[in-house]
Amino acid sequence: MRRRTRVALAFAGAAALLGLLALGLRLALPPDRVARLLLERTGRALGLEIVAPGRAELRLRGTPTLVVRELVVRQPGAPTPLLRAERVLLSLPWSTLRARGADLTVTRVELDAPVLDLPALERWLQTRPETERRIPTLTSGFAVTGGTLHGADWRIEAFDLAAPLVRPGTPLRARVSGRYRGDGLALPFALALHLREPAFDTAFGAAGEATLQGADWALPARVRLSAQLRVADGWALARPRLSAAARYRGGDGDIPFAFGLAATELGQRDERLLLPDAHVVVHGTGTIPDLRARGGLALDHALRLRLAGALPRWPQAWPALPPPLAQSTAPLPFVLDYHGPADLSGVAALDLRRGQARFDGRFRLPELTAWLESDATGTPLPPLAGRVSAPRLDVDDLRLEGVRIEFEDPALPARE
Repeated sequence: MRRRTRVALAFAGAAALLGLLALGLRLALPPDRVARLLLERTGRALGLEIVAPGRAELRLRGTPTLVVRELVVRQPGAPTPLLRAERVLLSLPWSTLRARGADLTVTRVELDAPVLDLPALERWLQTRPETERRIPTLTSGFAVTGGTLHGADWRIEAFDLAAPLVRPGTPLRARVSGRYRGDGLALPFALALHLREPAFDTAFGAAGEATLQGADWALPARVRLSAQLRVADGWALARPRLSAAARYRGGDGDIPFAFGLAATELGQRDERLLLPDAHVVVHGTGTIPDLRARGGLALDHALRLRLAGALPRWPQAWPALPPPLAQSTAPLPFVLDYHGPADLSGVAALDLRRGQARFDGRFRLPELTAWLESDATGTPLPPLAGRVSAPRLDVDDLRLEGVRIEFEDPALPARE
């Protein structure tokens, strides 16, 4: 992310160079010719090929403004452009032009339908030397409209980002929206952002709507997030605190629940999302249980999740436990392990205990959830594989001792 910051600053410095050249040329050349010369000089300064064959506009009266269309930016010889945009507007005051890069005050920046290829950007950034990191001032802010961000195997579509003012040392407020797609998941979002100041280590907050979507389920939520934003070789949120008022929607189910998370760090490293140590609280209704747990996750080409905690009580919407388990009010410790597709369609392993009774099994969450929501009208046996062991169970008038029950599900792969 430090390199990504350098590219933004490099473009800002190059923008001042463009303005100086525009000032020298005045109106001696047509706007298309001026824009072509400016982009050529900027490209040489940045080690990039920059072209914009669309119609250009150049205004020198008032606040100097340059508009280029059909922008394409690529590293020489690279097959994939790192940036394309239908339209780019750059407006900067005469004082910035006269300062020759010493002053990074810009009036406004606009990008329409930009397409940013993050792997291509990273390859170019690796060729750039270390430079001083400076935050430009944008007195009339910036706007990104209809953008697309491409990662290695994910993308964000319909990306909009806007801020009315960017000034070092003052709070930054912005609005962002878009739709993440990847790993079988979709996540449309619309958030208000707040930074204590535009800096590389600053307090960060976000609030708004987000909906996590799988193939046949969705989790719409109203979310609030606070953290310390840190930008270095990657990005990280230190001490994130997340709360959400959400609903699970799948099949005929529509179940509200509340979710809270507190962690040491949430960050991205080498295309991997990492949450190594988190405390999770769920206040559920219906088939969603109350729980408290601690664990972590890693997400790249697959999701790795582990939670260890306890259910304070057995949910009433779940099939009733037989005596004497049903009479116990002790919490139920559990360990949940999952390694599979990010949409949770893979096989999860669960270890659940109460006293000396234990369940050790495997299941697919969508199938088990559908079974719970159906009240088991199709079959009395849940879609899982594993075993239940207990020193004693009471079934009607029978007392069973040394109980061991095996469950099998042909749809589940054999235990490794």
